Amino acid sequence: MLSLQVQGLLWAVVAIASLLSFDKATYKALYSTPVRQTGVLACALVFAILWRIKAGILTGLDLHILGVTAATLILGWRLTILSSLLATALLASFGKIEPELLPVQILIGAFIPIALSYLAFIVSYHYLPRHFFVYIFVCAFITAGFIACIKIALGALFYLSIGQYNWQELTDNYVYLSAIIWFPEAMLNGMAITIMITYRPHWVKTFYDKDYLDS
Repeated sequence: MLSLQVQGLLWAVVAIASLLSFDKATYKALYSTPVRQTGVLACALVFAILWRIKAGILTGLDLHILGVTAATLILGWRLTILSSLLATALLASFGKIEPELLPVQILIGAFIPIALSYLAFIVSYHYLPRHFFVYIFVCAFITAGFIACIKIALGALFYLSIGQYNWQELTDNYVYLSAIIWFPEAMLNGMAITIMITYRPHWVKTFYDKDYLDS
């Protein structure tokens, strides 16, 4: 499906993004904190399960729950990227992802959604009221729904740009599914964050009690 040149370019982007996500202080804290290690591994396992349960008509364009928005809010974007790489490696080792599609899945299915999820949190934190319900509905629920739709749009545009499928095939068999997947994605991420900040708020890296509860 993908030429070697395209695969090489995509792998280069994956490598650069992975290097940019590396932070010595973050990984030093991860190494010395068993709870964080458990969180990273747990998110990787959840990713693997969610990404394994998928449906699709066109090769390379699968429909599944991402779950990255909640994970990004819990772990931060750097460790969520690590979890996504671990999950992808686990799925690939069991033959659940075709080798040539690995860089596409990593970029469009993980890295870009993670970056956009964290960007949405930053924008919300600086420009919206810092309130408990704003955090849940904007940072988790609404953002996750939009991210699901954006992921589908990016996948469609990528395969259109390389000439793998025409626009009619993409709209008929993939793009319209964004109307179906956005609500389950939003609901799952919203519920996960609600549960976490209710029972384990200190585990959620981006949830600041003083900002979101005192207000």
